Amino acid sequence: MRKKIHINETELTNGTLYLHTLDSIDTLQEVGQLIADSEAFAFVYLLEDSEEYVYVYLEESTWTSLKELLTNKDKVYLKNNENHLELKHFYDELDYLISNIEGNGNYGEEMVSKVESVFIK
Repeated sequence: MRKKIHINETELTNGTLYLHTLDSIDTLQEVGQLIADSEAFAFVYLLEDSEEYVYVYLEESTWTSLKELLTNKDKVYLKNNENHLELKHFYDELDYLISNIEGNGNYGEEMVSKVESVFIK
């Protein structure tokens, strides 16, 4: 079964986007890849620990903050109460994925429409 991390809050502070989670992140490392889950209407950032991939789900409720990230080119950190992990490839991956989804029916019409309504105005 996939290990998923859900973001419960986003926070933009002093040029940094914090993606807050209640899940443990202390053993995780960045893979540096962002994919789409068209069925869940989410972006999924891949991390890994010593045994498996871990999927950070960024549901539609986080997309407004992600749009600001693309505008401001902020740093991105995944953060819980004890730790934080810089997601160094997040900006480039998000920019690439958005441009790939735009007008691309392979992601499903509803996913394309939702992404375009937030990111392509």
